[in-house]
Amino acid sequence: MLKKAYLLLLLSIITSAAALAQQSLDVNFNGFGFLDNREYKAFIPRSHTYSGTRTALDFGLNLDSLNHFVVGANALHEFGARPFFGKVDPIAYYKYQGTNWQFFAGAFPREGLLSDYPRALLNDTLQYYRPNVEGLLARYQNEHFTETGWIDWVSRQTLTQREQFLFGFSGKYKPQPYGPFYVSHYFLLMHDAGAEVLLPNDHITDNGGGQITLGVNLSHKTMLDSLTFEAGGLFSLERERGVDGFKTPAGFVFKAYLSYHKIALYEEFYKGQGSNIIYGDSYYSKPTYNRIDIIYTPFLFDRVKGQFVASFHFSPGNMNDNQEVFRISYDLGRKVLKRF
Repeated sequence: MLKKAYLLLLLSIITSAAALAQQSLDVNFNGFGFLDNREYKAFIPRSHTYSGTRTALDFGLNLDSLNHFVVGANALHEFGARPFFGKVDPIAYYKYQGTNWQFFAGAFPREGLLSDYPRALLNDTLQYYRPNVEGLLARYQNEHFTETGWIDWVSRQTLTQREQFLFGFSGKYKPQPYGPFYVSHYFLLMHDAGAEVLLPNDHITDNGGGQITLGVNLSHKTMLDSLTFEAGGLFSLERERGVDGFKTPAGFVFKAYLSYHKIALYEEFYKGQGSNIIYGDSYYSKPTYNRIDIIYTPFLFDRVKGQFVASFHFSPGNMNDNQEVFRISYDLGRKVLKRF
């Protein structure tokens, strides 16, 4: 009995020592620069040039291989603006990283977690001006199935500020892990409860939408590096409580992507009823919309990527809207500063 007790004590000490040996402090530096010129006759207020750079520095405390705490900052400088950093977003979150489960709580980067959302639901300027999610996110994945649920707090309610938050879920199902077919879905809803003191004729509103598509990935069956097609439905939800019920405009979406070495082509088409999704791309308020992206990646190194994109937008009455973008992104990866 005494021998078993000693063995259990020794095993406990070894396990604790192993856990402590995994503790470490690390640092990460990343960012990107962007020059995004938009010539939109269909949406004059959005027809201007976005330009600037974002830099993020954070430190991570790794308690073991599963539990991590990260703190830092992500700063935006728009070219020509004063002061230099016009907006600094704090980074402060807890992360659980298991075999199948991931969990985030706090203010954490959306890149890699929600950056795959269709532009119809989350527009592409969020990476410039709102790079973090402030709330919670949980993800489960296995070889067939991935599902992500999240909530992002946009504004806290005060006497004058509105209570606003986004929540949603997204996922992908593959009947065969290495097969070509898959089904993907995305959904989000913004809840706007107003300020503590509602103004006359001010109502609580809900706004959002979803997309479900069937896709096929033929990348390994052709000479191209990538070849994928998706087709399905897009819908939106709009409601002003006390005034009307949910409006549910819907339509058909089609997407195609192909790439070969440094050149890629992306086609996006929508046909249906126009939707007013607040955080989505305004072009989807049109009954017909077609977008073609010609993408050139002149350099792609281990941790640095530079890319040119020429976009052409076609909508009723505006057949020559265009956009020219250059982006460069870099990520030095997590470097261990100290092991405990």
